[in-house]
Amino acid sequence: MKKNGAEIAVESLKREGVRHIFGYPGGVVLNIFDVLYDDKDIQLILTRHEQGAVHAADGYARSTGKVGVALVTSGPGATNTITGIATAAMDSIPIVVITGQVPTMLIGNDAFQEADVVGITRPCSKYNYLVKDIKDLASTIKEAFYIASSGRPGPVVIDLPKDVTSATAKFVWPENAELRSYKPTIEGNKWMINKAAEELGKSKKPVIVAGGGVILSGASDEIRELAEITSVPVTTTLMGLGAFPVSHHLSLGMPGMHGTYYANMAIQESDLLFAIGMRFDDRVTGKTDAFAPHAKIIHIDIDPTSIRKNVDVDIPIVGDSKVVLTELLSTLKEKVRPQWTKIREAWLKTIDEWKRLRPLSYQFEENIIKPQYVIERLYEITGGDAIITTEVGQNQMWAAQFFKYDKPRTFLSSGGLGTMGYGFPAAIGAQLANPGKTVIDIAGDGSIQMNIQELATAVIYKLPVKVAILNNRYLGMVRQWQELFYNERYSHTNLDVVPDFIKLAEAYGAVGLRATKPSEVDDVIKEALSTDKPVFMDFVVDWKEKVYPMVPAGAPINEMLFDETEKKDKKLKKDKIVVS
Repeated sequence: MKKNGAEIAVESLKREGVRHIFGYPGGVVLNIFDVLYDDKDIQLILTRHEQGAVHAADGYARSTGKVGVALVTSGPGATNTITGIATAAMDSIPIVVITGQVPTMLIGNDAFQEADVVGITRPCSKYNYLVKDIKDLASTIKEAFYIASSGRPGPVVIDLPKDVTSATAKFVWPENAELRSYKPTIEGNKWMINKAAEELGKSKKPVIVAGGGVILSGASDEIRELAEITSVPVTTTLMGLGAFPVSHHLSLGMPGMHGTYYANMAIQESDLLFAIGMRFDDRVTGKTDAFAPHAKIIHIDIDPTSIRKNVDVDIPIVGDSKVVLTELLSTLKEKVRPQWTKIREAWLKTIDEWKRLRPLSYQFEENIIKPQYVIERLYEITGGDAIITTEVGQNQMWAAQFFKYDKPRTFLSSGGLGTMGYGFPAAIGAQLANPGKTVIDIAGDGSIQMNIQELATAVIYKLPVKVAILNNRYLGMVRQWQELFYNERYSHTNLDVVPDFIKLAEAYGAVGLRATKPSEVDDVIKEALSTDKPVFMDFVVDWKEKVYPMVPAGAPINEMLFDETEKKDKKLKKDKIVVS
């Protein structure tokens, strides 16, 4: 029996286990939407903007490990997805975005709502397709999911002309996706793994740097076992938060521009840096030629193009983090020596002293809410049992610093692209995928307005997402840079008109709450968590507060700013502790 293209597309998605699609209708995808109207297995979540649809699919994917799916129409519908696709690409998130296209005979004629989706998305997707023949549709969808979820994950775009969705053909589902030119390396080189084990065994001041690849490959247990049997401290990048428990005594927290003092100092003083599933982003390394100057570097990554791209590496290992670490642990267990703990005793004592000297901190005040205090109270009241999404800027960094992530897939944030407006729709996707979990978007008053229309989506689908707005009436991180490096010339960062978020939430049918002093913070959080509706929590916070520590752009990561005195003196303070 023959099916039309729309039916083949929907049936193919079901074969891939898809149960939710985030999307927005339009003329050239009406055939697909018409099939979905009667389908009982797939629920389409109608977002209020195509960018919101892709971010929601992204949050769905990050929180579950499954491929997220978005479906939009042609022209502006497709171009509105670009920011979401680029966000997923930078952070290696598996999503499939299906865009409508004008009929094949009109492609290239500047037809109504035509856009060169393949050309536009080529630089910001892992792969893309223009389906011209209905006979290729099922195999294309099979390949798209395979490419999106294998190797280094990423977004795949399928551009689907309207006439292909209306044409008919016999449905043939390929059981396997075989691409001759696409063969990701999964197994690591055994000689290199043995060499890594030898270096790890003899180093006195090693540090593990765990990135987002650890979470994507499901290697969190292996990282913990590696750290514990070798007594090696672990720092996790922004994308790697949750890969190693922050509450663990070997945790160094996050490194880099707004990382912990002790993580940055440990990296700079280390003799061996073991990087796993991370790409040495400039926000982590600071000045690259001054990064980890005394260390040999081992780098595990499934993407060979990420190795030696930014930082020179002594022992490169291409492969899946979980597979490579399993092999490495097997090798190490044959060599485990009690003296490993002893030879690293001085190193761990030094790190403990760094932790004592400069912990993450802020100055609490009785009559004004500090944003860090809000994050701390969210952590304490939830017991850390929540999925946190963030927007971008100061809210993102405070969420990374002051909420303790002990499990993978509990911190969802736009790292590589730094996308304002990401957190709220991502929280919607995560909430849909995890209906029994508390999901909180930590936002700024500027960033929440980027995709605030998705509050309608949360209300209609009864998704009890909580949004903690750190309302400082500024574009906070940009203002911080203007204060530190531009002589306090606040050019267009003061948000003169900030909406009444309580009235706005109520207008959408959600709940709005506000705290203006510290004594009100707990009550607002507890009331928000007690309701099964979406909630905007408006925390009016100190507008002057900045994110510290801070490494100025282009400086080594051990040259950190900590307070106003150092800013005014125009000095970069560098504390040194002698490591014996």
